Amino acid sequence: MANQRHSRKRDAILECIRSTTSHPTADWIYAQLKPEITDLSLGTVYRNIAAFKKEGLVSSIGVIDGMERFDGNTMAHPHFICTCCNSVIDVDDVPPAENFAESVKCGKVTQMAVTFTGICNECVKNSSKH
Repeated sequence: MANQRHSRKRDAILECIRSTTSHPTADWIYAQLKPEITDLSLGTVYRNIAAFKKEGLVSSIGVIDGMERFDGNTMAHPHFICTCCNSVIDVDDVPPAENFAESVKCGKVTQMAVTFTGICNECVKNSSKH
């Protein structure tokens, strides 16, 4: 597939996604960029994200609390989703994803996603203060 033509908006949207580990929503990306790119529309953000996903430049973590979340790190890695604050956190302290894929005997794994859900350390700490 041919790459979309580069534009200031397209490059800024991709850089915004890649520059954070917060796994942003399209609305968050739009809010970050709108002050400096005044003619940016939310539709432009969504169209570019769709193109980035198709091109493999970003991945979708899934829909959390009604909003799709994105990751600029497209390497296979697990995530932790907090059911209290809806934060999405990269998980670094589990065996490499390749180890899981190698153990699947029913076919050749071409893509996988490992997601843990629970209450993040920050929410646990905050709830224990009450």
